Amino acid sequence: MGMTMSQKILAAHAGLDEVKAGQLIEANLDLVLGNDITSPVAINEMKKMDKKTVFDKDKIALVMDHFIPNKDIKSAENCKCCRDFACSHEISNYFDVGEMGIEHALLPEKGLVVAGDAVIGADSHTCTYGALGAFSTGVGSTDMAAGMVTGKAWFKVPSAIKFELVGKPNKWVGGKDVILHIIGMIGVDGALYKSMEFVGDGIQYLSMDDRFTICNMAIEAGGKNGIFLVDGAAIQYMKEHSKREFTVYEADPDAEYEESYVIDLSELKPTVSFPHLPSNTKTIDQVGEVKIDQAVIGSCTNGRMDDMRAAAEVLKGRKVAKGVRCIVIPATQAIYLQAMREGLLEIFIEAGAVVSTPTCGPCLGGYMGILAAGERCISTTNRNFVGRMGHVDSEVYLASPAVAAASAVAGKIICPCQLD
Repeated sequence: MGMTMSQKILAAHAGLDEVKAGQLIEANLDLVLGNDITSPVAINEMKKMDKKTVFDKDKIALVMDHFIPNKDIKSAENCKCCRDFACSHEISNYFDVGEMGIEHALLPEKGLVVAGDAVIGADSHTCTYGALGAFSTGVGSTDMAAGMVTGKAWFKVPSAIKFELVGKPNKWVGGKDVILHIIGMIGVDGALYKSMEFVGDGIQYLSMDDRFTICNMAIEAGGKNGIFLVDGAAIQYMKEHSKREFTVYEADPDAEYEESYVIDLSELKPTVSFPHLPSNTKTIDQVGEVKIDQAVIGSCTNGRMDDMRAAAEVLKGRKVAKGVRCIVIPATQAIYLQAMREGLLEIFIEAGAVVSTPTCGPCLGGYMGILAAGERCISTTNRNFVGRMGHVDSEVYLASPAVAAASAVAGKIICPCQLD
């Protein structure tokens, strides 16, 4: 029996000719990632180990992004812990205020992940890098500590689900709508500990930013990882952003999949996830009258350049509705700068939105957009659990940047086409 894309990457990193679903392996790692919340725990765990040095100072990335700039004393202490560790171990890829960004947008932008890599990160949305044809997955802080010391991690080889994407999406339908549709279809545990593998001719109509969004939310379907077939667009992206060599793995013709789905992108509509699960989805024509208090456009899911442009296209020449707070957060300094050069920040501010330095902030109920009891927010983030963005009696609705921007203008959840 042949192997899937993920299985081939894991086999190569374990030094094996082949692996099978369910097999336990130890694999060499190309990158170990942590942020300002998870890294201090890993650093403290590492102190308990016999070996006190990192396996490779160039293969560890520490990104200060969740509470940056620091919101309180605790977050400042966490970042100082990471800063001191990075200094003492001469970590090459340490990103703090002034050069930081939201980790899962920053690492591909910096060229730190390429096709064929095996990556772990102490953050559940590490699965984002599958858009580049890498095997990447989230782990706990203890596993991060072990990875920093040994350069290895153990895995149970995942089985896989194949998603064949066909057709061309219509206007205002993007990667967020694709993944929300899939999660709504299979549920939040539909891909539990499975590799979600995306293939098909429809991929050509999805930008790299779309693909990052789709893989980012593989975890919201329970997936171990998400991964795209590497095509010309992915190769071009890697050549533009990285000097590293990469390896493209394709699934064998006889690779075994537990399930296979065909998704016709031309049939999809803008999709909204209602509280309190990402799987509680409705297409835009099923939403009804849902008034909002806040709109957040950003995060590791939808804070990239395509997202900024889509939101600006909707907001240009329009005003955010009275009583609605619209918060725009470019995911990295480079995206912030590019948005400024293109005049997008001016569009946002003239529309009545505020623009923040890169931060995860509101996504996890950290800061920069906390909700009070009874408030509703439409957000381009990835989770809408109870209390995710503030008070347990608040509500979060997940949507694309275009729908979030249109909703900010209307004061209720609508499609951009309804503004015309």
